[in-house]
Formats: sequence, structure tokens, C-alpha cells
Amino acid sequence: MRKALVLLILLNLACTAEKSTEDSSVPFALEDSFTTPLGKTYSISEPSDALLTKFEEAKADFETNPNDLENIIWYGRRTAYLGQYRAAIAIYSDGIELYPEEPKLYRHRGHRYISLREYDLAIADFEKAAELIQGTENEIEPDGMPNALNIPVSTLHGNIYYHLGLAYYLTHKYDKAYEAYIKCRESGSRYDNIVSSTHWLYMIQQRLENPAKADSILAPITSDSTVIENQSYADLCLLYKGQTPVDSLLQEGIGNPSNDAVRYGVANWYLYNGDTAKAILLMEELVESKAFSSFGYLAAESDLMYYFKSK
Repeated sequence: MRKALVLLILLNLACTAEKSTEDSSVPFALEDSFTTPLGKTYSISEPSDALLTKFEEAKADFETNPNDLENIIWYGRRTAYLGQYRAAIAIYSDGIELYPEEPKLYRHRGHRYISLREYDLAIADFEKAAELIQGTENEIEPDGMPNALNIPVSTLHGNIYYHLGLAYYLTHKYDKAYEAYIKCRESGSRYDNIVSSTHWLYMIQQRLENPAKADSILAPITSDSTVIENQSYADLCLLYKGQTPVDSLLQEGIGNPSNDAVRYGVANWYLYNGDTAKAILLMEELVESKAFSSFGYLAAESDLMYYFKSK
């Protein structure tokens, strides 16, 4: 019965997206699986009752007032949380037709281009979003999946630069990735923002073979600061500072964004310390996980396809 309900909701979504994009160049097809660039095919997970409820609420709000910016954003976000990335992109693209100068739409569409490995399109969207926020006041970005304390830890500006940096990193444009993550770290003083951006800044400078500069980047990291959401990045930063043993970080099991982030960071730690074989092994294990759109998975996939083959 529940499976039938899920199918009905997704079919309604397909009809809505098809109708909203009939004059658009953005392709849309209902997705039940995804094949990665490495040829691994994953079924789109059946959503939880909570995700379906939130999606139905967002869809109802959108249908009541489809021209409202927040309704468009949340309909797209809730659609993406169901694993329907093409449908979400179609919704955001339709929104951009109405609000071509709205950075939030480019920010969210760019994220889903990343999920689909369409990195050039993602970079274009995030660069456009970064251009549009120049001279504007930063703002807290509400969480679609709130943390345990229900305290949002990210901002619009921070998320734009974070994802822009990620898209550059995944295409091995390390100098540009570094510039984006510096802007991300400067966008907010909350410690969760500091550890997440510092993690990537450190890895980038290690990739650029600047270990001294990488170490200097760790200056804001302390073991007694409070982390609300990004504990995995905080732990990795302490590993980089030599304050946490590497064996304490790898958790049993992979396939969720937090564990995947840690495994990718640990893999790179082995790479920096001369154990390339161990680094590759951890990344190969990572791309066997089910979380095919987690950032750790994406980074490991890109490295296995391009970085190690260029060495």
C-alpha cells in the first residue's frame, strides 16, 4: 500500500514537472535509478514517511501559489530529497524564468547539477549566484533536514561559496577551489562553518603540495570548540593537526554523508603521508557505498577517474 502511495506521488510530480517545463530546454524524466560515471547503478531509495509528508506540504504550497519564491525553492528542495534531481532542476529552472536575478535559485540548482555530475553547469550556476550576492547582506539558510538542536548553521553566502569550491575541487581546479573556500570561511563566524571550509582548504593545499600552508590554515581549529552539525569535519581537522589518531576516525559502515566525508578525508591523509595504495583502497571502498551523491563519494569517484590516473 505504501509503495503504491509513493508511486502515485512521484507520478504526480512527473506530471507537474512535465507541465511546468513544457517550454523549457531542461530535460526531465522520472528517475528510479542512477548510474554513476564509473558504471555503478543504484536504485533511488524509497523515501520515508516524513520525507513524503514534507514533500506533499511543499507541493501543496507551490500549487496554491506557484509564483512565490519560497514555494518554488522548497518544492525544489523537497523534490531533490526524494532523489528526483532532474525534476528539482526543472522546478528551479522554471523559477529562474520568473526570478532571473535570484541567487537562491542558482544556488539550489547548482547543488543538484553537482549531484548529477554536471559540474560545468554547476560552476556556471554558482558563479552566477556569487555575482548576484555581491554587496548584499548575508542571511541564514533554513535547513531542509534540521540538526538535533534545530539550529541552522549555514548561510546563503557560505553555501554558495562552499558548493562553488566543491565543484571546482571535483574538476581539480584547486586554485579556484581554494579562493571559493576562503570566501566561504570568511562568510560566517560559526564554528561549523569554520571546520567545514577549513577541511577543504587544508586538502586543497596538500593537493597543491604546499604542506606548510596547509598546516597554517588549521590555526582556527581547537579541540574545545562547540560543533553543532559538522562533527565529521571537526574530527578531520583535529586529525590534520595531529590531535586525533587516524584509527579512531573510520567508523564501521559507509553509505551516509558523514561517514563518507570522514573516509574521504582519511584516504587523503594517507595520500599526504605517502601511502597511496591505502588511499586508493579507501576510495574504492567508498564508491561501493549507496550514498552516490554524498560529497565524499563524489570526490572519491572523481579522484579515481582522473587524479590518480594523471599521476
